[in-house]
Amino acid sequence: MSQDQIPEVDALFSPFFLGAYGENDELFEKLILEFFRDHVYWRRNLHPQDTPPIPIRALHSEGYLEFVDRMKTELHRLTADLKNSAPFFNPRYIGHMASDLLLPGLIAHLVTTLYNPNNVTEEAAPVTVRLELAAGRQLADMMGFNTDPAQRPCAWGHLTSGGTVANYEGLWNLRSAKYYPLAARTVMAELGLDPAAIIRKPLSLEDPDPWPWFNLDVDTVVRLQKAVAEALQGLPKQTRQRVTRKLESARVEHLGQADFHAAHPDLKPPVVLVPLTAHYSWKKAMKMMGFGSAQLISVPVTDHMRLDPKALEAELARLAEEGRPVLAVVGILGSTEYGTIDPIDDIVAIRQRLRRKAPALDFGIHVDAAWGGYMAALFREPGGGLRRREDVARGFKYFPSLEVHQAFAAIRHADTVTVDPHKLGYLPFGVGAFIARNREITTLLGEDAAYVFDEAGEGADTDTLLRNLGRYILEGSKPGSMAAATYVTHRVFPLDYKRFGKLTEVTVHSTEYLYDRLQETAERLASKVRLVVPFEPDTNLICIALNPEGNHSAPALNRFGKRIYEQLRVVPDQPPQMREFFGSRTNVFHDSLSPEARQVLTEKLGLDPDSFQSEGDGENSSNFIFLLRHTLMNPWLFSASEGLNYLDRYCRHLEALVLKELEAL
Repeated sequence: MSQDQIPEVDALFSPFFLGAYGENDELFEKLILEFFRDHVYWRRNLHPQDTPPIPIRALHSEGYLEFVDRMKTELHRLTADLKNSAPFFNPRYIGHMASDLLLPGLIAHLVTTLYNPNNVTEEAAPVTVRLELAAGRQLADMMGFNTDPAQRPCAWGHLTSGGTVANYEGLWNLRSAKYYPLAARTVMAELGLDPAAIIRKPLSLEDPDPWPWFNLDVDTVVRLQKAVAEALQGLPKQTRQRVTRKLESARVEHLGQADFHAAHPDLKPPVVLVPLTAHYSWKKAMKMMGFGSAQLISVPVTDHMRLDPKALEAELARLAEEGRPVLAVVGILGSTEYGTIDPIDDIVAIRQRLRRKAPALDFGIHVDAAWGGYMAALFREPGGGLRRREDVARGFKYFPSLEVHQAFAAIRHADTVTVDPHKLGYLPFGVGAFIARNREITTLLGEDAAYVFDEAGEGADTDTLLRNLGRYILEGSKPGSMAAATYVTHRVFPLDYKRFGKLTEVTVHSTEYLYDRLQETAERLASKVRLVVPFEPDTNLICIALNPEGNHSAPALNRFGKRIYEQLRVVPDQPPQMREFFGSRTNVFHDSLSPEARQVLTEKLGLDPDSFQSEGDGENSSNFIFLLRHTLMNPWLFSASEGLNYLDRYCRHLEALVLKELEAL
C-alpha cells in the first residue's frame, strides 16, 4: 500500500483529540472552563438562601494559605514527575494499547467527576446509572445483539474497571447459569413442575444423572428460572419462603464449589477452554471463582496464532467421552500479544454440532474482545445491520480476511462479551465493559443490601431492576464519570462504519502500510538480518522478529531483539525526549505453538528447531522467541498537509538501530 492510498485524516480528525502538540488547547480550555463554571453555578443555586459554609475571611487565614502552599507544591512535584510518562498521545508512540484520548470522553469524564456520582445504584447516581445502561446498549448494538426489550432474548451491558473484571464477570454469569438447574431440581417436584414441559427436552426428575441438567443452554436456564419463580409466587407466603430457602441453600452460590459437588457426586468439576493466546486474567479468574487453574484447558493455535478449531473439537469430544462438563469456551477477538482474531464462527458451529449429539454437550461462549471489540464498528451499518465483506474491504488491501469477517459476524451468537473502551474506544483508563446476550441471566445473580437498594416492587420491569446495578455485578461502588465519558463519546461518534468506524479504518490502513514497508525494510536488510512478520495482522497490531543472518540459535535471536528494544522502550527515570520512537515487546513461547506452527516459524527465521525448546529461563532461555510489538492506534501517523510519515521514519530508525547493533556484535 502506498501513502497516497491512505485516506485524508487532517480535516476529519482535527477536532477529535487534544493533539500531539496540544493544538486544540484553546478549545479544551474553553470547554473545561465553561462546564466548570456551570458546575459552580449549580452548587450556588441549589439553595441560594443558605449562608456559604466557608467564610470569606477563611481565605486569608494562615492555615488556609499554608494548606494551599503545600497543595501547590505537591501538585507541581506530581506534574514534574509525570513528564516522564509514556507519551501515548504522540505519533512516535507505537507501543502498547494506548493513544490520545477523544475529547468528548475526556471532557465528559473530567466534568462528571465534579459531581462524583457512584453508579452502584440509581439512588447514588440518578443520571449516570441510566447513561451506563445506555452505553451498555450502544456496545451491545455494535456487537450485533438485540437490544429491543419487546424481543427476546434482549441484551444488556455495563461498565467495569477493565477487561479483567469483565472476564471475571463472564465466568461468574455462566457459572450461575450452568449450576442453577441442578439446584432447581431439588424443589421442582414440590412446585409441581414438569422439567420436560419447561425445557422442551425429555428430562425427568427421577433420572439421577446430573449431565443433562448441567448441559442446558443459557436461554433454557432463564426459561426454567422464570417457571420456578412463577410457581413460587403462586404459593402461600410461608410455604413460598420455605421453598425459596430450600432452593437458595442448594445453589452453588451458597454451598461453594466443594460442597455443591459433594451434593452431586456424579458431576465432575467443569472445565473452561481458552486458546493458548488467552490473556492471563483467565487463569486468575479460575482461581478467584474457586475452580482452580488446573481446570483451565489451553487449546492449541494455528500458525496464524488463532485458536485451532480442529484441536478444539477434538478436545471437546474427549471431554464428552470422559463425562467432563464444560462451563465455557473462550474465543479471543484481538489477542493482547498479537492482535489475532479467533474463529468465533467455528466455536459456534462446533457447539451446535455437539448440542445435537447424544448425550448433548453444551457450553457457554465468551468472546474476549477487550482489544478488538471496537473494530466491530467497521462491520456495522448505521441501521445496525452487518456489512458485507466486500463492502468492508473496499479501500483496503488486505483487510478483512474472510476468516476475520466471519468471526465478527458470529459474535451475536456468543453468550457474553468483554470489550475495553479504554483501548480502541480511546477513553481514559480504566473503563472496560461486560455484555450479555440475554439480560435475564441477571435474575440468577441478584444480591440485596438494605442500606443501598430499594425494593423495586412486584412486577417491576427489567430496566427498572437493572438500575440497582450493584445487585447484579461484581463491583460495588464505581465512578459514574466513566459512564458519562463512554455514553457521550458514543453519542458524538455512533458505533458504525460511517462515524466511529472512520477512526478505526485509518488505523487499519496504517497497519497495512507499515506491513508493506516492513517487507521493503526486510529486503534491504536481507544480507544482514532476517526481519520477519511472523503472523499477518488481523487488526492494527504488528509483531516482528529480528535474527542476524547466519544465526541459528533462538537465545541469540532473543538477545539481539532485546538490545533493539532497549532503544525503543520507555525508561521510568529517563526523559521521553531521549527516544526517537516508542515500542513494546512480547514473546512467542514454545508451548503456545503446535509442532506444525513451530516448524513454520523456525523456518521463516532460519533457526535450528532444536534451539527452540520448552525449557530454560533467564538470558539463555530457549523456550520463547522475542518479538517487537507495534500497536497502531494513533490516527496521525500520516499528515498529508505537512508531508509527515511517521511509519516511514520508524522503518528508517529501526533499520539504523539494527545496523548499529550488528556492528556491535
